[in-house]
Amino acid sequence: MQFKVNPKSISEKALRVIPVLEKDKKAVLLEKLGENNLSELLFSAKKDTSYAFSNGDHLILLIGLGENPEYKNVENAYRRVLSKNAALVEKVVVLDFPLSFPEDLLEPALAGFQLGAYSLGFFKKEKDKKTDFSKLKVEVISTFKSAKEIAERAEKIAEAKTDAFELVDLPPNEITPEYLADWAKKTGKKSGFHVTVFDPKKAKSEGLEAFLAVGRGSAKTPQFIILEYRHPKARYHLGLVGKGVTFDTGGLNVKTQGMVHMKSDMGGAAAVLATTKLIAELNLPINLTSIVPAVENAIDKDAYLPSEVIGSHAGLSIEVIDTDAEGRLILADGLSYLVKNYKADQIIDLATLTGSSIGTFGYECAALFSNKDSLSEALQKAGMSVGEKSWALPMWESYRSEMDSEVADIKNYHGKPFAGAITAAKFLEVFIHEHPEWAHLDIAGVAFGDSEFAKTKSGTAYGVSLLLRFIEGNI
Repeated sequence: MQFKVNPKSISEKALRVIPVLEKDKKAVLLEKLGENNLSELLFSAKKDTSYAFSNGDHLILLIGLGENPEYKNVENAYRRVLSKNAALVEKVVVLDFPLSFPEDLLEPALAGFQLGAYSLGFFKKEKDKKTDFSKLKVEVISTFKSAKEIAERAEKIAEAKTDAFELVDLPPNEITPEYLADWAKKTGKKSGFHVTVFDPKKAKSEGLEAFLAVGRGSAKTPQFIILEYRHPKARYHLGLVGKGVTFDTGGLNVKTQGMVHMKSDMGGAAAVLATTKLIAELNLPINLTSIVPAVENAIDKDAYLPSEVIGSHAGLSIEVIDTDAEGRLILADGLSYLVKNYKADQIIDLATLTGSSIGTFGYECAALFSNKDSLSEALQKAGMSVGEKSWALPMWESYRSEMDSEVADIKNYHGKPFAGAITAAKFLEVFIHEHPEWAHLDIAGVAFGDSEFAKTKSGTAYGVSLLLRFIEGNI
């Protein structure tokens, strides 16, 4: 897409998109169209409504935003322009913002519009030319002095979210651990961060035993990926860890349902990789270290076994109760390595970790765990402001005994049909070496799911906007 902010004249024969809040309907129609007598029956301006009609040389698309639109609502409303109304689009779209439009909603509007160009048809022999918007000209009409700056920022946000979509949505024969490592290397060179990748030999020498155990049954080589972004004016260092299981069969405790969706088990990795790229491209004054332990949990003669005892980077022995509780094993090594080798002020991990989190919250929000109340509250606040919700669950020490093992220092699963998300978080806590500010986001219910923008389950890029808002609140 080619964006132009406040062109000298509006192109003819363009689709002109005008957002309308309910309370401002008459004023906006008068300002933009010179009339305000449009019937309520045709267009009420309520949330999620729209109305398209011809007006001289332009097609007009009115977007209803309701009374008090929020960040995510606006992003979705503008995503529909290209996703749902491609037939109205030819060569030019004019995003025409009225005087009353809130400045803080310009970013989600512009980012959401670009997200509407995303399609799942990666491998279709004949692609729909009407959904190829690469050469689309977009004119932005706004009175805000910062409009051009916001447009540039929104473009970077949309690109990062699109990356996160693709990393989750592409099939597991494409998205392998090696693919993620190569993506990180290429992106690092372009966006300005350093990337180190440990192959199995190097990972072995570093003591990443739990990480290697999970990948033993796969022909696809595990990759331990480290991304380092540094800024000369940084006064804050954040550590991120993202679960990167590129496909999860469950291992020898093979999944009995839903395996077709397990390409999404690297949703945490996708969020961390895309966020690292975004932070670097925005040149934010922060030091950021991101770790993605990338493996495939498969089955063959070398696959790790239920009841096996494995090592870990932290030096603790782990009894494997369930090979389908693999995500916490690779996160354990990722967290331990991060704490021992980098002096991060705060650590956050994101992982599609447990069905228990879905049992608690459905597909509405992530389960949040932290050993620091202020960190937990900041993450909740950041997420709510961009429509990526989370809710805190307790980290009481009484849950820790559920993970006690008779034969090892700890077991990877308590084997009971309750408190699964909490006990998983208590397992991870053991491997942070008493770091004072750590948070765990279990995003199993929000990283991948049904939406109006696809006929099948697809990636959501959950975590990218949340982390950006959180980081900008700390610098």
